[in-house]
Amino acid sequence: MLLDKLKLSKPLIRSMTEAGYLSAYEVQVKTMSRMIGAQDMIVSASEGSGKTTAYVLGTLMRLKYGVEEAPRALILVPDKESVLAVMEKFELLNKNQTIRVVGLYAEQGIESQMNALADGADIVVATPERARAIYLKLGLNLNKIIMFIVDDAELIIKKGLQLPVSELARSITRCQHLVFTEVIHEKLHYMIDHFMNFPVVIEIENLSPNKLETRDQVLYQVPDFRTKINLLNLLLDKDEEVKKTVVFVNTRLTAQKLYKSLSPANMKKTAIFNPLFFDQAGFNSISDFTENTEFTTLIVANEGTETIDTGQIPVLIHLEVPDEKENFLKRVMKESDVQKLESIIFSTDIELHTVKKIEQAVGYKIPQLNLPEDLVIYKGKAKAIPNDKKAKESVITGAAFHEKKESNAKDYNFSSREKAKMNRKKKHS
Repeated sequence: MLLDKLKLSKPLIRSMTEAGYLSAYEVQVKTMSRMIGAQDMIVSASEGSGKTTAYVLGTLMRLKYGVEEAPRALILVPDKESVLAVMEKFELLNKNQTIRVVGLYAEQGIESQMNALADGADIVVATPERARAIYLKLGLNLNKIIMFIVDDAELIIKKGLQLPVSELARSITRCQHLVFTEVIHEKLHYMIDHFMNFPVVIEIENLSPNKLETRDQVLYQVPDFRTKINLLNLLLDKDEEVKKTVVFVNTRLTAQKLYKSLSPANMKKTAIFNPLFFDQAGFNSISDFTENTEFTTLIVANEGTETIDTGQIPVLIHLEVPDEKENFLKRVMKESDVQKLESIIFSTDIELHTVKKIEQAVGYKIPQLNLPEDLVIYKGKAKAIPNDKKAKESVITGAAFHEKKESNAKDYNFSSREKAKMNRKKKHS
């Protein structure tokens, strides 16, 4: 796509040409006019798709010159490396010397960063926690912000930095909000929904043109680890045809935890690969497991495990998505068409980031299945909640359990003033 399609100013076109950009990426073409028009956007695009360049150009187009006494653009990124990379991109494309860019991250002294802001800044690129810390010290003026940008939002959530992002966003009276992420999921909406109003959602699929020959793959998206265990028990119980199954987790301690969390029936037919304790059922080689008739399920930890040959194992279940997608790809590559081979992924919102990279590598979207109706879903530390109403009605409660009266079954609370108004009584002083 030609650069002319971006409708940039002549100085920016010249800057891009000098920097070696001869064509525009899809994400830049689809977002540039909306950025210049000050629309709120959520942009989902993979690494290397050109999204950083897109919002750098959009910011420079909107600011044009630097004359204000306070920053007009705040860009939040996950870590120091990202701060430096974005600042380098601005330095590459910004030929307007009146626009000043300041970076904020934890490894620098906070006083020196506050002094840099006091000297003048039009664009601030920062990690969320450092930006919030300086803002609370009254060193970061948000009164003139017209662009609030969150990049690599999925990594910010993975680091648990949602709170400073939300607090900074709420501290700005009114501006354009731009969120760039590799994946859009529920946890992302928890962070941004209260400060973004009807944003435009743009999703860019950047799948490999070469589709790899893999096992038949499916994906289950689950809320947490405890629900993963429930789902595994359910699938193993419902497996009418006995198939050899390997379940992958990330650490050996997780393998032990998973084994102890299995139902008694499933535990009897499950072993651990290289178990931590000598008295536990286990195998030291895949061939021994495949030849054994007593055990049908083997739990394998990625930690400390060399590459093992699972090419003839009918079912692979990734209870945890490995951080390195290369390990996953080696396991799911199909070497022959002799038998039906399956690969099942259990993924939380946080792990979808890695699933996205896997999809890009294999060249296709992995089909997502609905969770079984009789699956019991856990919500953090709360009581287990069955996935359907019938299961909820069938939960056996203790003898001391009593159903709440309908009048008491509420999830709201009224003040004494509101109660008096509803009952048409005067509020007591």
